[in-house]
Amino acid sequence: MKQITSAQNPFIKSVVLLQEKAKVRKQTGTFLIEGQREIELALKGGYVLETVLFWPELISESQLQKIIGSGPAEVIAISKEVYQKLAYRDTTEGLLAVAQTKSLQLSDLRLPENPLIVVMEAIEKPGNIGALLRTCDAARVDAVILANPKTDLYNPNIVRSSVGCLFTNQIAVASTEDVISYLIQNNISFYSATLQNATAYHTQNYTTPTALVVGTEATGLSQLWRDKATQNIIIPMQGEIDSMNVSVAAAILIFEAKRQRGF
Repeated sequence: MKQITSAQNPFIKSVVLLQEKAKVRKQTGTFLIEGQREIELALKGGYVLETVLFWPELISESQLQKIIGSGPAEVIAISKEVYQKLAYRDTTEGLLAVAQTKSLQLSDLRLPENPLIVVMEAIEKPGNIGALLRTCDAARVDAVILANPKTDLYNPNIVRSSVGCLFTNQIAVASTEDVISYLIQNNISFYSATLQNATAYHTQNYTTPTALVVGTEATGLSQLWRDKATQNIIIPMQGEIDSMNVSVAAAILIFEAKRQRGF
């Protein structure tokens, strides 16, 4: 089995670039996954691992094989120095993997007859995207669409903050115009969460094909979403401020739709 003991190894340097540069992830079509649970969920979600890196002091070869099976990935044992260079957390069981990205086209989505979709437009903070993906997994929504994304979906902070839910959700990425066209063509009603010209979210019917659309806390949704929406919706606020964290707001909307659908 191949071993790498130096953090100055050219391959390790390339993995560091994979962590740090969206351009490198796009060019190579690969990204880094950290942690046993995340790697297991990636494999379950159909992701292909190219390289698996493990620190033998934290995980044995037999444990490793139970996780990754007999796939085509190259397996490399790494030293503590290399592991600490690559790992963001101390609790990831000594395991990392370089995986291939997936196609994220709207045409790749496979929707049921009565889908519930979440659309997030131009959300910049990876932590918010990760938290939203966790909520979408918890509610088992049928698809998540990123419109006009401001950050790379395979950003390591999204991979980490989603705790593997990047791999459990069906995800597509497209422009706002293309997403709206897709929803209209597929007869999916969409409800835009906005402060302007909006009605209380709980008064609407989400039991038919539905997309719930949320935007940034700073600027909200773009005008096109407000103009084209089946209905603009708002969460009634009773405090001093007029907004809440986007992942929290989305959770309220999602679980109202799930409640109406009988969970």
